[in-house]
Amino acid sequence: MEIIRSHQNAMVKNYQKLQTSKGRKKSEAYMIEGEHLVEEAIQSTVPIQRLVVSEDAIHLYEKWTKSYPTMFVSKEVFEKLSMTQTTQGILAIVPLEKKTLVEVSKGRYLLADAVQDPGNLGTIIRTADAAGFDAVVLGEGCVDLYNDKVVRSMQGSQFHVAIYHENLTDVYAKLKENDIPVAVTALHREAKDFKWLTGRESVAIVVGNEGNGVRQELIESADHVIQIPMFGQAESLNVAIASVILMYQTRM
Repeated sequence: MEIIRSHQNAMVKNYQKLQTSKGRKKSEAYMIEGEHLVEEAIQSTVPIQRLVVSEDAIHLYEKWTKSYPTMFVSKEVFEKLSMTQTTQGILAIVPLEKKTLVEVSKGRYLLADAVQDPGNLGTIIRTADAAGFDAVVLGEGCVDLYNDKVVRSMQGSQFHVAIYHENLTDVYAKLKENDIPVAVTALHREAKDFKWLTGRESVAIVVGNEGNGVRQELIESADHVIQIPMFGQAESLNVAIASVILMYQTRM
């Protein structure tokens, strides 16, 4: 068993580039780290291009290293590749998924307009998975889906819910062609209470940027404007928290 100990190894250097958006796009791959995420990927039948295992964790992951191409590295090299402070000694290289929303059918959709915080986007996608939504559509200006913080926040939900990168105006048109109501979140005097979503089996919920909300043109072309009432002094909720409430309301 060969254990790579040099930071200058060509494969090590290539995988280090996956820590950047540019590197991920060029390689069309990204890294997932930790036992839970690797297991989620394996169980979802996502192609595993390669496992990378630290020499001090080899005995922990023999169940996988026997089945997938694996690169064994020293603890020091692994720490160079890792993007977490406390590692579990395993990461996997998996392909970027490129999905196109060709057709829209009845179902629940979450549309994100320029959500820029990695933790927020990851939480939104994880919640969409938990709430049984059919798809998440990321519009222009959203943070890189494969940013390490987004990946950690998703906790493997990217393997279970369809995620698309699309022009939201185009998606609106497809939704309306299929009689799927578009409900946008905004502070508006004529906004409906969010409980309008109760029990809706087919709906598209639109949430927006942390500072500016949903773009005006998307608000104006939506079928409904909804809002969550504030009972204290806060002006609004964090976009991830609001998304949790809205998505689960469709299940009430």
